[in-house]
Amino acid sequence: MIWQQLQSLAGSYPLALRGLGMTVALSLISLVLGTLIGFCLGILRTGGSRLLSAAIGTWVDLIRGTPFLVQIFLIFFILPEFGIELDAFSAGIIALTNLAACFICEIVAAGIRAVPTGQIEAALASGLSRWQRMRQVVLPQAMRIVLPPLVGQYVLLIKDSSVVSAIGLTDLTRVGWLVVQRVPNGLLVFFLVGVGYFIVCYPLIMLARRLELRMGAAHGEVRL
Repeated sequence: MIWQQLQSLAGSYPLALRGLGMTVALSLISLVLGTLIGFCLGILRTGGSRLLSAAIGTWVDLIRGTPFLVQIFLIFFILPEFGIELDAFSAGIIALTNLAACFICEIVAAGIRAVPTGQIEAALASGLSRWQRMRQVVLPQAMRIVLPPLVGQYVLLIKDSSVVSAIGLTDLTRVGWLVVQRVPNGLLVFFLVGVGYFIVCYPLIMLARRLELRMGAAHGEVRL
């Protein structure tokens, strides 16, 4: 019986590849867009006006304090009632990007605030402009603080992408549900689904470790 199940799983290989490709595409696009938007929001929250900072903080708290499933349902099912029609892929990208941007905004803002004020005062005394201080002094130091939680957020985002299966996208999780209807061994099927997510996340974790080591070594050389 196990052999028959394995044969059935082998027959689902093309579908599994399609689901894995969908998960990677969703995650990659959302990671890039979410990082860009999140960094901009984080910088604005720490260096912008109080009103702008409060508005960004309110939106971030709203997104972080509500279930992601509810957010993606609002985008996919409620927006069409206001004349905004989105396909499942676009809705998934928007929801994941928004989620990533909000969490990354807080990570970046915390990293910027952690930079010693003495460093900023020294840059100010050197005559650097606001943008030059941020680019040459604040962000390089903040990145050493930001990188570990940022990578953790990337991994969480990849796993959160599984929620898009609820709106009909054939990602890795939905493939698992489709396969388990033909192969009545949920433990085996979703174990393999978990392995698929691990394969996607693990290179990212290893890359982050290498970047941390390089940044730490570069920082040590500067200090010497």
